[in-house]
Amino acid sequence: MRVAYFALRLITALSMWAGAASGFEIEDRQIYNAASESSVLRIISTADRAVFEPIIFAFQQANPGISVDYTITGTTDLMKAIYEENAAFDLAISSAMDLQTKLANDGFARSYLPTNAASLPDWAIWRDQLFAFTQEPAVMVVSDTYFSQGAAPQTRDALIALLRANPEKFRGRIGTYDVRRSGFGYLMATQDSRTSETFWRLMEVMGRLDAQLYCCSGEMIADVASGKLALAYNVLGSYAASELATTDGFQIVELTDFVNVMLRTVLIPSNATNVDDAQAMVDFLTALRTRPDLVAASGLPPVDATALQDNPALRPIRFGPGLLVFLDQLKESKFLRSWENSIVQETP
Repeated sequence: MRVAYFALRLITALSMWAGAASGFEIEDRQIYNAASESSVLRIISTADRAVFEPIIFAFQQANPGISVDYTITGTTDLMKAIYEENAAFDLAISSAMDLQTKLANDGFARSYLPTNAASLPDWAIWRDQLFAFTQEPAVMVVSDTYFSQGAAPQTRDALIALLRANPEKFRGRIGTYDVRRSGFGYLMATQDSRTSETFWRLMEVMGRLDAQLYCCSGEMIADVASGKLALAYNVLGSYAASELATTDGFQIVELTDFVNVMLRTVLIPSNATNVDDAQAMVDFLTALRTRPDLVAASGLPPVDATALQDNPALRPIRFGPGLLVFLDQLKESKFLRSWENSIVQETP
């Protein structure tokens, strides 16, 4: 047993070194061995282990012969692994809908029709290559140290007014994504800018108050919970809800003017070798809404058209060529320059 454990750690270490050498960064890797292995499903994903492990265990319970080799990376690194380096994976799972759309659009995804496709909303599948299995809002999280229960601003205009009126209170204590590093952060920022002009006013106010820039939702949530930050903007709601179940010190705010809702997606890379198991996992993931036990265990809200209809503030990001607009090099460069000019400012 000790030998097997050592071998697994050695394989993981070598793999992480190889990933670094090849260019894309591996944040974590875990091999979930089947009791009696008949095949290995290789997944590259942006979902943390704590979120995705319950799904892997349930999948293996239904498919006891399949081992799962699960590699975690960031959204931009996942894109780099598949698009630039032709890395060998059977599934790619990401919260960056625009980057996943580009992979499918540019020929890096296999076509497949899930067995339960007829029961899915039309907008949950794109070109039979990209499949949504969750719908996750971008939220604001606020620290209990700075906001009593229910006292946080409920709209972007109210947030801007609060920050302008209390600059010293919030200086250096606002967090948001560094959109130059985070594919999910870039997606949320571009969608915000398309939805409302308040985005740029908010970025300028945050910039004047020395906003702290992050790569990941988890770090922002932890700093808000500890009181290091007063608030964090555009945090992944599923991660915030999962953390709130076990951690005190913060509140989740879904702004009432609008809430962008990201669809977490899965695709089968064109160079996948274990296509049968990949298709089985796609079927499993797209049926997540039928498994309330897994929804509770993972904290991932499943695709649910009714929930979107019941709350008019929820604005699901739709698949389609529109997602590729801000991936154009010229448009991306222009957007990033505008963003940097707004939020990366010299403090007085």
